[in-house]
Amino acid sequence: QGQVLESGGGLVQPGGSLTLTCTASGFSFEKYGIAWFRLAPEKEREGLACITATNRAAYYADSVEGRFTISRDNAKNTAYLQMNSLKPEDAATYYCGRTYYCPEYDLLGALDYWGPGTPVTVSS
Repeated sequence: QGQVLESGGGLVQPGGSLTLTCTASGFSFEKYGIAWFRLAPEKEREGLACITATNRAAYYADSVEGRFTISRDNAKNTAYLQMNSLKPEDAATYYCGRTYYCPEYDLLGALDYWGPGTPVTVSS
């Protein structure tokens, strides 16, 4: 079945940057897309970004387009979410998940499973 595990969360000041890491194991990483989403208290789950298995395409939510960058290194079974210009409203628990593909208009539409999450706090 495999699993994914997020890391890299923490406290960052508004305007700062943070890079989250998604480490995969137990499956053929290069055959699946990876999606990132977040969940904040009293808010709905929000899909943020998705990158295809072949690394040929990436898709973003409007709320993070231009600030967040998703990437992957298939040789390391790892994906990343580079987050810049962070805002207080970006505070949430961030999750990565294995996805069968990246539906452009529903980033989480093909999500298979996800990890336990890593918390991000944006505060001065």
